[in-house]
Amino acid sequence: MKFRTIVILVIVGLIILFDALYVMDEREQAIITQFGEPIGDAINKAGLHIKVPFIQKIHRFEKRILEWDGDPKQIPTSDKRYIWLDTFSRWQIVDPLKFYQTTRNETFAHSRLDDILSGTTRDIVSANELIEIVRSTDREMEYSEEYYASMDENIVEQPIDYGRRGICNQIYQISAPLVAEYGIKLIDVKVKRINYVEEVRLKVYDRMISERNKIAAKYRSEGQGKSAEILGKTKRELDQIESAAYRTAQEIRGRADAEAISVYADAYNRDPEFFEFLKTLEAYEQTMGEKNTVIMTTDSDFFKFLKQVE
Repeated sequence: MKFRTIVILVIVGLIILFDALYVMDEREQAIITQFGEPIGDAINKAGLHIKVPFIQKIHRFEKRILEWDGDPKQIPTSDKRYIWLDTFSRWQIVDPLKFYQTTRNETFAHSRLDDILSGTTRDIVSANELIEIVRSTDREMEYSEEYYASMDENIVEQPIDYGRRGICNQIYQISAPLVAEYGIKLIDVKVKRINYVEEVRLKVYDRMISERNKIAAKYRSEGQGKSAEILGKTKRELDQIESAAYRTAQEIRGRADAEAISVYADAYNRDPEFFEFLKTLEAYEQTMGEKNTVIMTTDSDFFKFLKQVE
């Protein structure tokens, strides 16, 4: 009976001891509550700690930097340009006691950040023009020659007063004191993405397509002009080559004809009768055939060689 009692006491003691002891991680911070009310200061030191068992409860919170990623929101700028703006932020729990008293957990903290950051962002963006949200510096923009050629009017660059970094700093300066009331330190606020609303975006795409078509038409026109120039040059060179070739051919043909005439004349001078006979035979061959009929007088020179045939 005593042994059973001792075992029960040991088990109860272990249960009490395990509930009284707790370990804090380097990445955590905590507060202790008793009957729902915070007791003492926040616990930030890692290691083994002790509390009153069963009566006191530990509430752990992140010590590391946390992320807030807002939903994209449609916001009009002061120059009536409707855009979708997507922002994000980094924050940290620096006062666990105040954080527990005001928000209890990270889910409610995100809800508070949504209200503060989204509202501040809308107010700041609505008070500034689109160029302030898009650009960060007044550096001179560089444009291609094709882009200049496609523009119907001169490009006028509008200077900025704050720029995107300045806008983000304004949002941070206004939001940081507000979130500090919840035991939160706001580390930064940045713009993740900016885009036009669907209707405006389609118009921008149409304008981009029109500009690209102008540039393409310009290139096609220049290409066709260059093609006509090359074809004209090729035609002139071809005509010159053909003319030179024809002149050379005529010169060769003239020299050949002159040489042939010289040969014929030399042959004729050596034996005029044989030459006359040979040329007459060639004439017979060209004029007489199976379907040809030749009528001539008997005293014709063309007939004299035929009369001599026996």
